[in-house]
Amino acid sequence: MTDRSLINLVAPLITARGSRLLSLSLCVAMLSACAIGPDYQRPQTAAPVQYKEAAGWRQANPSDSLARGAWWELYGDRQLNGLIEKLNSANQTVAQSEAQYRQAQALVRNARGAFFPTVDLTVGKTRSSQGTGSSSSSLSSSSSGIRDTYTAQAGVSWEADVWGKLRRGLEADTANAEASFADLAAMRLSQQSELVQNYLQLRVIDEQKRLLEATVEAYQRSLTMTENQYRAGVSGKDAVAQATTQLKSTQAEMVDLIWQRAQFENAIAVLIGLPPAEFSLAETPDIPALPQVPLSLPSQLLERRPDIASAERSVMAANANIGVAKAAYYPDLTLSLNGGYSSSTSNNWISVPNRFWSVGPQLAMTLFDGGQRSAEVDRSEAAYDETVAKYRQTVLDGLREVENYLVQLKVLEDEAKVRQEALDAARESLRLTRNQYKAGVIAYLDVVVVQATALSNERNVLSLLQSRLIASVQLIAALGGGWDGQLQLSNDHTNVSSP
Repeated sequence: MTDRSLINLVAPLITARGSRLLSLSLCVAMLSACAIGPDYQRPQTAAPVQYKEAAGWRQANPSDSLARGAWWELYGDRQLNGLIEKLNSANQTVAQSEAQYRQAQALVRNARGAFFPTVDLTVGKTRSSQGTGSSSSSLSSSSSGIRDTYTAQAGVSWEADVWGKLRRGLEADTANAEASFADLAAMRLSQQSELVQNYLQLRVIDEQKRLLEATVEAYQRSLTMTENQYRAGVSGKDAVAQATTQLKSTQAEMVDLIWQRAQFENAIAVLIGLPPAEFSLAETPDIPALPQVPLSLPSQLLERRPDIASAERSVMAANANIGVAKAAYYPDLTLSLNGGYSSSTSNNWISVPNRFWSVGPQLAMTLFDGGQRSAEVDRSEAAYDETVAKYRQTVLDGLREVENYLVQLKVLEDEAKVRQEALDAARESLRLTRNQYKAGVIAYLDVVVVQATALSNERNVLSLLQSRLIASVQLIAALGGGWDGQLQLSNDHTNVSSP
């Protein structure tokens, strides 16, 4: 179809119908200013002014060099930072959430496209026939009753959003897309938290292995000394058996750490998108120190936790869907324009004599549906109430998690002080007991008991440090994994967070 033919197609509409279409468009524009259904308002939540367990925490301003959200950098471990970077780019669970977000974005573009006219073009040829007894057989172009028809038709259709149904639909899809984006952030934070926890536990296991290796060396020296004393007739064979039992038991405990470390290493490999066979993590001599954990206010928690943000966006979408359901009670106004050419031959097909066109509005509404629209409105309102309850529950769960991790960190810190005192006493007791045994004052059984107590205390301190590290990760994740100016714990001489 040529440009001149298109001009011939729409020219009559501009001249004969121009003023009417303009008037109708103005009316539609004025009517579309309203939208059926309630406007969104954030549901009220029972958020306290401050956390119950936050007493003793002071205001702090984290370093400006720390990027917002890069909370794992607080642990000061370059290898951990590199693993998080790999996770952000290669984690398959995060990739699934990212693909879901792109789907939600596409739905928003689709909903936005409904505001524009739909233009279609049809070009075709049909071949038809009617029997000679048909009342319209005289229209046939041949004695056989066979007729060829060539058509070229362009159509424009536009649904006027008089009652706001399309706008409410776009509002719902936009809120769903924002919820999907928040779900993506929540999933990424969850995977990051899991990786950091696995990494920290693996480093504690490395330290436990170093402790057991040093203990095995000490026990081996004790066994050698006991065997020498046995050969010299100073001690009995029972002392040799006790020393051997102690050595082999500790060696077995060291072997047991191998599969525990392998599990964490394999979990990290999967989190960064690699098969476990292609990933290994070398031992390092240090455990990342406990960081200062900034603490946000409960009101900030509502905005910074991605799961809470997602729950609120779901409330927004459900609220908009009520408007979509209520708009079904009102008629749909559609403006359509069609025009083209139709001929029985292809010669001079596109010409003025073969032209046809039609234009006009269409008003359509359902008069009776057996209560389907009413039921849909009730369903939409019930779905809204469900999302509101879920949002409020998510807020409560978030506040509960923060309170739990706050009290856990405080209790574990108090316990760490007592455990350290017990360890210092056990080390001193072991030193004195060894000296007494070397002097022949006590039997080796007394040494074994004290050595077992000292080793137990050493491992308890490490296990407690592991629990504190994991609790700090969980608290940061509960706070949303990012901050500006918040409350934090002060440091003691061990660079460990403390109230």
